[in-house]
Amino acid sequence: MIEGLKKKWKIKSNFQALIIIFVFSITGSIAVYLAKPTLLFLGINKEFINPWFYYPIRILIIFPIYQLIILFIGSIFGQFSFFWNMQKKMLRKFKIKK
Repeated sequence: MIEGLKKKWKIKSNFQALIIIFVFSITGSIAVYLAKPTLLFLGINKEFINPWFYYPIRILIIFPIYQLIILFIGSIFGQFSFFWNMQKKMLRKFKIKK
């Protein structure tokens, strides 16, 4: 499995692959954790909004938080260029240009 990820991500070492997987896991957890206070700051509370609206809004809030945090956490672990290139590739898929 690690060998397949190394080939796909164009990286050389198992250690770098493990760091990248670790950054993905930390970032996802932090983004989900920060979504609730962000929604409360925006005045969106789960108790007063229908769950059919609350959860899609929460997912839409998590997405940009995740994108910013992954660059920050990735740079802390010395993988900024990997995650920056990944971000650019993803934005191209969404047809968002610089």
